[in-house]
Amino acid sequence: MKTILASILVLAACSGDPLDPGAGDDPGDGTNTLSVEGRASAEPRFANARSATDFTTDFELRVTLNNTPVTAGTVTIQSRYGLATLTWNPNENRWQGDMANYDEVYQLDVVSGADEVRGVIVDGPDIHVFTAPMAGATLDSTVQNPLKWNRDERADITTFDAQEIDRVNIDDTGEYMMGIGVLRAERDQARENTLELTRTNHVQPAGAIAGSDFAVTIRNELDVIVAPNPAL
Repeated sequence: MKTILASILVLAACSGDPLDPGAGDDPGDGTNTLSVEGRASAEPRFANARSATDFTTDFELRVTLNNTPVTAGTVTIQSRYGLATLTWNPNENRWQGDMANYDEVYQLDVVSGADEVRGVIVDGPDIHVFTAPMAGATLDSTVQNPLKWNRDERADITTFDAQEIDRVNIDDTGEYMMGIGVLRAERDQARENTLELTRTNHVQPAGAIAGSDFAVTIRNELDVIVAPNPAL
């Protein structure tokens, strides 16, 4: 009886939708003739967004064949809840589209004549939410300040961006200490700063040529106030 029950549980676990969060990545397949490079980028509609509906996801993809841009064919990105058919933008030299919400897992399919890349699935990062500092908190730019966020799974790549530094790679541990001078202050008045944390998972498509990459990225931001610094 225990063996039968275990078998049922294993079968149930294996029969889920491959586009469900946690189902994992799939490099897909294809003709190994196309180069594809692009991403699904979730952008918050307001600071410290918390739910899937608080985001809009933009898609952009470069596709080339023998180093020549592919401008004809079909490029689609699918999630559990929708399907986006990307369109060729000659001004940007890439395929583009968008979809409401952030569905976390996205599948890429590219078909151009006899050349194709199919079934590339990226199980993207879960939504991260800032827990410290609090939104609107007043910070001192002359000391270190802790940044904290909640997330379930560690992302492949995590970057932090603030007013006085370029984007830097950090560990997705849920904690980061902002150094002195990271925040932008003024001498005689308080100033608003925006903190940004971006987390990315990506896959190298098996059916594309070497160097190809498809990524799913989610960015969240937090607005804080930086106290005046009379020493400036």
